[in-house]
Amino acid sequence: MAQATERPSGRDETEDERADRMWSELIQEVRVTQMGVQILFGFLLTVVFTPKYDDLGDTEQTIYIVTVILGAAATGALIGPVSLHRLVSGRRIKPRAVQWASRLTFVGLLLLLATMTASLLLILRVAMDDGPVPWLVTGVVAWYLVCWFVLPAWARRRYTSRD
Repeated sequence: MAQATERPSGRDETEDERADRMWSELIQEVRVTQMGVQILFGFLLTVVFTPKYDDLGDTEQTIYIVTVILGAAATGALIGPVSLHRLVSGRRIKPRAVQWASRLTFVGLLLLLATMTASLLLILRVAMDDGPVPWLVTGVVAWYLVCWFVLPAWARRRYTSRD
């Protein structure tokens, strides 16, 4: 039987048990983000086929194209952990697979942030006067940054033991 290693978290688990637990947690997180990015991406794909698309100016069409590309990239990064797991399953490299899947998920979150920002920019430019649009987009992006990165970083720093 493998010797359990001490972890700062206080859990009594082997490296494999820890990788299994972390994999399960990661997949639950990815499920939430995958659904959101896939719905957003699916909606974006339909826009080009609407009559309104032809009425968009060059700037709005460029924003749309960039947004679709960002959405496609975010979708790829957030589905990547599933493919990674399937291709390396049974190879006894789960701890490394968890690290790579975690990195893909983080990149996917950054791409999702960019996709949502560009989508919001496009929608608000079409829906209202340009004056308040940059301020509104900046405010929402700041909120995303606080919720997705600042608060977790603060909690990590505040509550992680320094042993």
